[in-house]
Amino acid sequence: MSAGQRYVPGMISPDRSAARRTLVWGLVVIVLLLGAGVAASVLGRATGVLGRLGGPPAPPRVTQQLVVDRLEAVAKLVATEMTLRDVVVYEQTRLGSTKRALLVVTGRVAAGIDLKQGADVRIDSAARRIRVTLPPAQVLSVDVLDVTTYDERAGLLNPFRPEDRDSIQRLVRAQLVTAARESGILAHADHSAARVLTELLGQDGYTVEIVRPVVERRPAG
Repeated sequence: MSAGQRYVPGMISPDRSAARRTLVWGLVVIVLLLGAGVAASVLGRATGVLGRLGGPPAPPRVTQQLVVDRLEAVAKLVATEMTLRDVVVYEQTRLGSTKRALLVVTGRVAAGIDLKQGADVRIDSAARRIRVTLPPAQVLSVDVLDVTTYDERAGLLNPFRPEDRDSIQRLVRAQLVTAARESGILAHADHSAARVLTELLGQDGYTVEIVRPVVERRPAG
């Protein structure tokens, strides 16, 4: 308090009055901020309620392009692999002389769906049904992992030549494919692709039907 001012009992000094005003305005600002936060929260809840009153969201619509994209993704990811071991016998006769090789081979055969061989999609949006026609599974790759020769005998007038090695490699790959087919690799690949597609495309509430064309299988020989 300055020298020219008199002190009256009950009178608040100017310094204390300024401090109190600052404290009061600070409390006002805090209350305003809290009120703004509460208002924003109430507004958000009201908006959500109004959105729900407007009705449930429309069910997802599945398009043909979406199904085709999923088919391509599945065709690349879903494949059946089988590791096989088999005995391969190679014989070749020339000028009455026979050469022979006995081998034990290990290989890995993969089978799956090739969409380039023909796939068709039909969507009934009203009935929420997807009809997918897929080509039958086929062997996609053959990897020869190991070849062990247990017996190799050349003929007197019929020695082994480089072209015999090429013939043996072709025979090995062909026999691995035959063994995989006989073990049911194609049926397993068909079943796996149908199961995965049904689960994948049925996520949006659609009924999925997998159709395969009738394939005429000719007896070997």
